[in-house]
Amino acid sequence: MRLPEHDASTCTLLLERLERLDETRLPAGLPDAREAVLVIAGLLARLTAVPAPAGLRRPGDIAHAMLEQVPWALARVPDPADRRPVRDCAAAVREVLPEPGDRLPHRDLHFDNAVGSDRADRPAIDPKPLAGDPGFDLLPALDNRYDPGEVRRRFDALTGVLGLDRERARAWTLARVLQNCRWEIEDGRPLDAVQLEIGRLLRR
Repeated sequence: MRLPEHDASTCTLLLERLERLDETRLPAGLPDAREAVLVIAGLLARLTAVPAPAGLRRPGDIAHAMLEQVPWALARVPDPADRRPVRDCAAAVREVLPEPGDRLPHRDLHFDNAVGSDRADRPAIDPKPLAGDPGFDLLPALDNRYDPGEVRRRFDALTGVLGLDRERARAWTLARVLQNCRWEIEDGRPLDAVQLEIGRLLRR
């Protein structure tokens, strides 16, 4: 989405108006989910090509807070089989904490947030930006239109198009899984089976 004008003194933004077009032109409406993932990958590659502006929250800060809460969270997961992927996610996150990255992840680029457009630079809506590693952006493209048989193929496509180090991207993707699991635990809900399965599929 473009920002034609802004006024810093009043914090006023003039944003581009986007019309919701034919659903078949959204990634969510593409019959081939693999094609939809490549659309997301190309958009993420463009969005994360520049450093984030100063002052944004960092995934590293979020990860530190999550890791401190892991013992508390594990004590509230009754099934030992579910505790293992949570532990594995935490272990992967610890490995990348020293290098949180400096790009501009969208953070919520699922298939409905890449708007159909005639422009070459397809707009992305509803960002929740951070300053960090692009790997923190991959999970929505893995769990939208979820297919367990496609998780690794999608992960390979995303990391290939974005040119990411696979192990770092894996760790930051597992950070998102850990974050989602923590939210479920905090709200007193069972852990989401899709999130747990993605965590298991991305384990080494």
